Amino acid sequence: MATFVGFLAIIMWAMLALFTDVSGKVPPFQLTAMTFAIGASLGLISWLWRPGAARHLRQPAKVWLLGVVGLFGYHFLYFTALRNAPAVDASLIAYLWPLFIVVGSALMPGEKLRWFHILGTLLGLAGTVLIITKGGGLGFDLQFAFGYSMAGLCALTWAAYSLLSRRFSNVPTDAVTGFCIATSLLSLISHLLLEQTVWPGGLIQWLAVLGLGLFPVGAAFYVWDYGVKHGNIQVLGASSYAAPLLSTLVLIIAGVTEPTGRVMLACLLITLGAVIAAKDMLFKRRQGSQPGSAISN
Repeated sequence: MATFVGFLAIIMWAMLALFTDVSGKVPPFQLTAMTFAIGASLGLISWLWRPGAARHLRQPAKVWLLGVVGLFGYHFLYFTALRNAPAVDASLIAYLWPLFIVVGSALMPGEKLRWFHILGTLLGLAGTVLIITKGGGLGFDLQFAFGYSMAGLCALTWAAYSLLSRRFSNVPTDAVTGFCIATSLLSLISHLLLEQTVWPGGLIQWLAVLGLGLFPVGAAFYVWDYGVKHGNIQVLGASSYAAPLLSTLVLIIAGVTEPTGRVMLACLLITLGAVIAAKDMLFKRRQGSQPGSAISN
């Protein structure tokens, strides 16, 4: 059940591209500050009928460090990478985090990395390459080395946040509300230092910002926190490659882009990879479920 809850984050992240596209020309750090403020409000509003939940913000410094570096650090490094390297290259490097999660899970207590986790993740990566590159080639250039390194650190940051969160499985998800508040404030500071303020133009753009804050940059982080702490982290890592595919499908449904054979092939690779990675969870036989397995008296 916890794995399914975590997968809801991947479904919500599929709306990220469409909502961001519709939100207009709002600069990245300003948009991050706005949407994380909305995301934090989800937790704050829930405390109206759960007044005791606010005490969960009292966590050790290492928990706060992990949460803030995970949420704000990821976005800061991602935007820095996009500013200093071609978007396709930077996005692909940044999206190595599912692979890092699956491989890194072998180092976690109680986890065991199997061949099908690796195979499933690599198939998902292949599908993601097709989506991000649109079937074209990659042109890595050393002049963009700084941007590439920021994208790599971005991937490592999110993978480390997801994996280390499992070590703090006793920390309630309510703490994510505090991480969102801190991320919003730090993003606001980054915006004031690095960007010029541009507000959404019109109701549709404001609704897109609200949608971002409620779902892919809001509720998604709460359910992801619960999923990586209590679910099958290898399956979640491999399944995360479905996010760019689902995002592309959402754009197709919305009429923003056209369906192609490349998208269908990516769909096949990512779906097959997710099924293989989740082999144990999907096809695990319950003891005594086969005919003749019962012991006669």
